[in-house]
Amino acid sequence: MPHPAPPLSPPLSHRPRVALFVTCLVDLHRPTVGFAAIRLLEQAGCQVEVPSAQTCCGQPAYNAGDRATARDLAAGILDAFEAYDYVVVPSGSCGGMISHHFAGLFDNDPNLRARAEILQSKTFELIAFLADVMKVTTVPGVYQGTATYHDSCSGLRELGLKQQPRDLLASVSGLTLKEMADPEVCCGFGGTFCVKYPEISTRMVSDKTRDITATGADTLLAGDLGCLLNMAGRLKRENSPIRVRHVAEVLAGMTHDVPPIGEGRG
Repeated sequence: MPHPAPPLSPPLSHRPRVALFVTCLVDLHRPTVGFAAIRLLEQAGCQVEVPSAQTCCGQPAYNAGDRATARDLAAGILDAFEAYDYVVVPSGSCGGMISHHFAGLFDNDPNLRARAEILQSKTFELIAFLADVMKVTTVPGVYQGTATYHDSCSGLRELGLKQQPRDLLASVSGLTLKEMADPEVCCGFGGTFCVKYPEISTRMVSDKTRDITATGADTLLAGDLGCLLNMAGRLKRENSPIRVRHVAEVLAGMTHDVPPIGEGRG
């Protein structure tokens, strides 16, 4: 991995101590996204740490109605992350779980609820944190090609993430962005939704890949790995040449040594 460029001067009065919440999918399927997040955060002037005690955010259990398991996982995350200035997550869905739903898991324990509320207030999705908190306007990425951007549901509807990735992508040298007709339409993944309703999910992702292909873009970008794995899988089944990447990889300039999602090395 090339050595990161020197950190940019942070807009805050100090270098914030940031904990990266890696997410299960990044850890298991696409570690490059985590390294890209670290590079972007360090270049923005942050001190970045990756707490080793982190686990799943509890969203699968939460969505399945298993509040007891979600509560246990959330309690562990509180212990591992609450000492930091910020918690940053390269995923709208996991970021939304921590920043919007943790406190409600502890309605019967005022102490834990108060701690969860504090954690919620300092947890941000990666791109939102860079743009809205650290006021980053330029990134080191270089990417020769035309990309289209998918607005993942949690990032868009729960966290208000829309213009921030587009503004940062505009500073990537060599990149042209072409919008889909319906970039805000769900890709059909939805976590457990695609397991419970596979036929509906397949129809939704097929509609999405049709919209992606119509742009003429050679690359698909998004901020949630679950959505990207879903869309990449469908594009591969359709024998599409479109490359699929997490937006952080392009922003950080970490695309040369890592193949697109769903493709092997060589």
